[in-house]
Amino acid sequence: MKTFDPTSPYNALPKLPPAGDLETKAVLKKCASVHAALAALKERGRRIPDQSVLINAIPIMEAKDSSAIENIVTTSDALFRDASLKDDSDADPATKEASRYRSALQLGFQTLAHRPITTRTAVDICSDLKGVDLDVRSVPGTKLRNTNTGDVIYTPPEGEVLLRELLANWERFLNDATELDPVVRMAVGHYQFEAIHPFIDGNGRTGRVINILFLIEQGLLDLPTLYLSRYILANRADYYRLLLDVTTKQAWEAWILYMLDGIENTARWTAEKIGAIYDLIDATVAYVRDAAPKIYTRELVDVIFMQPYSRIQNVVERGLAHREKASRDLKHLVAIGVLREIKVGREKLFLNVRYAALLSGDANTFDAFAKIEPAASAQSKK
Repeated sequence: MKTFDPTSPYNALPKLPPAGDLETKAVLKKCASVHAALAALKERGRRIPDQSVLINAIPIMEAKDSSAIENIVTTSDALFRDASLKDDSDADPATKEASRYRSALQLGFQTLAHRPITTRTAVDICSDLKGVDLDVRSVPGTKLRNTNTGDVIYTPPEGEVLLRELLANWERFLNDATELDPVVRMAVGHYQFEAIHPFIDGNGRTGRVINILFLIEQGLLDLPTLYLSRYILANRADYYRLLLDVTTKQAWEAWILYMLDGIENTARWTAEKIGAIYDLIDATVAYVRDAAPKIYTRELVDVIFMQPYSRIQNVVERGLAHREKASRDLKHLVAIGVLREIKVGREKLFLNVRYAALLSGDANTFDAFAKIEPAASAQSKK
């Protein structure tokens, strides 16, 4: 057998499925706990009445950490602002690139309604997150290097014909190898996609978007709410080491167990986060109803949870008030400590302080609202 040479194109990358037993005793045992964690996450997510809250919130954090794995560093607050301002944002390049990850994830989620995951899906996702039209690599020269030493650690296959052949095999494996547990297929498919490395840039992020989409396609998630990049970022050295161990040693079990542990860990953590969001929404409803009964509607509270930052226009677009009243209502929420008003250029943004802190932090808790004294409450109702 030829010795693996990291400086030479790995054109001998084996096609899927790999030889040997993928579903070892340890892997099957882990699969059971992974499925239980994903089921709990689905159930917890269904408690949120407006599912768009989750579609908007969790992918922002996934975008931040998936981008950070590739050393594209931004902050939660910058991403929250960019999401609220959209085309009006003057965010820095790193924030813009991380924001495109969220856009690509949502694009992929929408395509699942009319087609399974294919090579075309991967091309569209990578193009969206890079902000340019991309296709499968057709020129040589791509090499992966150790960021500390600069040494070449892997050279992916070369030649567009070969890459498309490998991608077609990857696509068939994902969709047809139904004898394997879906979470095992996801782990194996993720390795293969990263080993093929079909694009000049954006392969890691594209592969991580596909992980989430695959779990949705298989019915293990309802929405793109699994915050898997949090685990990978925290265990980044193991992620790259175990990927390379599959290439050099065919060490599949360790890689699969790593990915399954990541799914279980983040499914349980994300379920707790969603539970805390649900509790915060309930607490905010109760507080605003008591502290500001003249402006309270459940729909107004829902608006300020669509994104951590709200705009006057968001209230207007939901048909809740004309612009002047929408402005007054949001400012009233500032006065009672629910929101904080921030000027960004010519735009007024209203930050849901507790919601932003809850999404940004590891803890799944939030600061309690001030207790409304009976006299003060009665006065506000006059």
